[in-house]
Amino acid sequence: MPFSRLRAFFRWASRNRSIRLTSEGARFVSLAVGIGVASINTGNNLLYLLFAMMLSLIIISGILSERCFKQVEVNRRLPPALFANEPATAAFVVTNRSSRYPVFSLRIMDTVDDRAVDRGVHFLHLLPRAMTIQSYPLVTAQRGLYVLEGIKLFTRFPFGLFVKAAAFPGRSEILVYPEIKALPSVLLKELSIAGQHQALSQRGQGSALHNLRLYRPGDDSRAIHWKTTARKSLLIVRETEAEDQRRVTIVLQTRILKLHGESESHERFEKAVSLTASLAVLFTAQMYEIRLMVGEQELSGEIGEAHLSRMLSLLALCRPIVEPFAGERETEQPGSHGDHLTVYVLACPDPSLSQSTHGARLVLLASEYM
Repeated sequence: MPFSRLRAFFRWASRNRSIRLTSEGARFVSLAVGIGVASINTGNNLLYLLFAMMLSLIIISGILSERCFKQVEVNRRLPPALFANEPATAAFVVTNRSSRYPVFSLRIMDTVDDRAVDRGVHFLHLLPRAMTIQSYPLVTAQRGLYVLEGIKLFTRFPFGLFVKAAAFPGRSEILVYPEIKALPSVLLKELSIAGQHQALSQRGQGSALHNLRLYRPGDDSRAIHWKTTARKSLLIVRETEAEDQRRVTIVLQTRILKLHGESESHERFEKAVSLTASLAVLFTAQMYEIRLMVGEQELSGEIGEAHLSRMLSLLALCRPIVEPFAGERETEQPGSHGDHLTVYVLACPDPSLSQSTHGARLVLLASEYM
């Protein structure tokens, strides 16, 4: 039984702890071995004493570094989401649980894909029962679910002879939205021309001035236009335009052609996803009601930031369906919705769709704009 416990301990230690010599530590160990050999050959008591002292320093180094790991607690704080290739701020919250001993010289890293990623987080001293927050920029180039598997601590304390590492569980997941890019002026002009027919000026609840007229019984007194009233000596009220309920349908084709290499096909698809996300951000800022179709998935038309978050989440997790070219293909197209603007975003040219604008339909090849 004691042997099985000892074996389990060594398995745990090898999985969660690692140690390597520094350059100074290598020289120190070499010197200790040399003194040990000399003491055995000569039988000099002073050399035995010096050899024992050097061995005790190595043992003390391991004990004190392990104490730092035992008494420290590290948690990770992440933003709710981030965009690809755009830095966001994350943080490590480090707490010293000991009421008596401080913590010295700790470097903290994230574990991603079984390797430590240096975030540049390092502190020299943390008092007993103290807590510190160390922020760092978090950047990733790929959209989708970004998984941080754990946290790894490194220390050279106390003598700098060894770099000791300890792995701690701390799995975190964060959704990475597609990269948002500035749309070229040519595309903005095309969108403006295609959506002109949706601009309707009519009386209603809004902010833009529609008309000035005489006051009628029952009109809201807050609508009185005081400057014109004073100039004409008549009660004049203002009528405002109804806010445009402009609508757009964005269609991202997920079926793409297999080109010379699969990597090229995926690269084109990523450009299409980025263009779709950039269009969603643009139309949201312009208060469009947006309907999004990504392959067979669909989000009904809504407006606002909450709907934008849902669209970006769908785009972050979508995947292409790569298929060889087989002549004409049937392309899913959204049903007609009156004067709605429909924007198709393609990763590769699609023979079933024209590259020109017809009425309220606009077809965009992502490689031409991204």
